[in-house]
Amino acid sequence: MSLITNQKDLKSLCTRLKKAEFITVDTEFIRERTYWSRLCLIQVAGPDDAVAIDPLAEDIDLSPLYDIFLDKKVLKVFHACRQDLEIFFKEMNGKLPAPIFDTQVAAMVCGFGEQVGYEALVGALLKKQLDKSSRFTDWAQRPLTSKQLKYALGDVTHLRHIYEKLNAKIEKHKRGAWIKEEHKKLIDKENFITRPEEAWERIKIPTHKPRALGILREVAAWRENLAQSADVPRGRILKDDALAEIALHAPTSQAALGKMRGIQQGFADSDKGGQLVAAVKRGLDTPEKDLPKREPRPHFPPGLGPTIDLLRVLLKLKAEENQVASKLLASAADLELIAAYGKDAEVPAMSGWQFKVFGKEALDLRDGKLALAIEDNKLKLVKSD
Repeated sequence: MSLITNQKDLKSLCTRLKKAEFITVDTEFIRERTYWSRLCLIQVAGPDDAVAIDPLAEDIDLSPLYDIFLDKKVLKVFHACRQDLEIFFKEMNGKLPAPIFDTQVAAMVCGFGEQVGYEALVGALLKKQLDKSSRFTDWAQRPLTSKQLKYALGDVTHLRHIYEKLNAKIEKHKRGAWIKEEHKKLIDKENFITRPEEAWERIKIPTHKPRALGILREVAAWRENLAQSADVPRGRILKDDALAEIALHAPTSQAALGKMRGIQQGFADSDKGGQLVAAVKRGLDTPEKDLPKREPRPHFPPGLGPTIDLLRVLLKLKAEENQVASKLLASAADLELIAAYGKDAEVPAMSGWQFKVFGKEALDLRDGKLALAIEDNKLKLVKSD
């Protein structure tokens, strides 16, 4: 079983990989006790062999591998790569592997359903079963067992054949432009930039009052910065509901902070408690014009429900006709916006390949230019007079 733990072997591997048309990539990591994912293993398969690289090995420098990740001549194939890309974005100092091919996205484009799992693809395309008993193992533990390595390398080995089969389907059905658009969205760096001042947007709070939101913005940014610098999960510092309560009640002293629910004993009197109160005061002192706003859920006019239902039926019809996952065409929220705003709806279905497959006819149905009818027990579209 091949495990690379030294620089000489890594350079030799990368020399071979440079000549490959494509390589398959997977990672193993842990994150339960940290803010940042801790990269524990990188698996790579080229034309001839599959190997695992130990990033925890002493004095190993992954630069030769990352150079290949940036090489435009070598396609990097992943499955469900969002977390992998997040790890590499940090490891590669704000750069991302490119070009990439995500077999989960490709499977959705080819009609294998919503967010199909790797194990399901192996079964459907390769008629094999995977041994997933090592899935929840401790990947930071050393030495790694032969069973762990066999599991890890199996992912990138099968991935080569899955890529070849999916790519053939995409070429056969002329969907290269579709997959290119979806991959472009995946490697948008905005997906992986964490801005502490935007952390408040993920926290639920039962008010839209700008002042409370201003306090929430400050305390959430304080927690985010602390979590990043200490490399601990956000919840280890304070839970979301505690931050929401603080934003609503705005304690301006450590004594007041100590009386609030969700604040553990001793926290309020600590340095962190003082920093948190200072963040509350910054929120209170923010000028009115600079306070954030959270837009309420759009209020749709009465009677829109039947239109949304018709669009939902059309979505299912077009997804089945084109053998593509409906999620790639439109979400339930997207259908509401299309029903309410038509071509002005800011949703993926109003542009790109989604518009050609679904969006154009969705607008025609909404505007009365198309109708749904049943003929020979099959649903079809009929142009309205």
